Amino acid sequence: MRPPFAERKILLIGEQQVRLACTLIQNVPVDRDNPLEMVVREKQKVRKLDQNARMWAGPLKDIAEQAWAGGRQFSDVVWHEFFKMAYLPEEYDPELCKEGYRKWDYTPTGDKVLIGSTTGLTVKGFAQYLEQVYAYGTDLGVMFYEPKERR
Repeated sequence: MRPPFAERKILLIGEQQVRLACTLIQNVPVDRDNPLEMVVREKQKVRKLDQNARMWAGPLKDIAEQAWAGGRQFSDVVWHEFFKMAYLPEEYDPELCKEGYRKWDYTPTGDKVLIGSTTGLTVKGFAQYLEQVYAYGTDLGVMFYEPKERR
């Protein structure tokens, strides 16, 4: 049995990186019982920080200020946790999530815990997430404003 193989990523941005990738492939251990996996894909764009700021200053603020559920209002932090549970992807999807994304984990006693974060989403994944947040707020009668339109 061979020792564990450390994951390696190479961004193919020039001939030097292509040569490095070829050298790596020529020298990787081959093991029929424990094969390595090679994936070549477009580099995934990660969520932008300004998307995060707009989410907190925009839809989460509007929903916290206007929405009523179960006869009461909730803070933007509570809404954020609620939406993460409802709308974060359940499984890793390279189009929607950064590598290593997980939504749930378990405590030592076996309780399910939300560990997923919107920071684990790609630009496309975050756009999809926000679309669902806006739809939910609209169903509650929320009027959405651009941050600069705030009263």
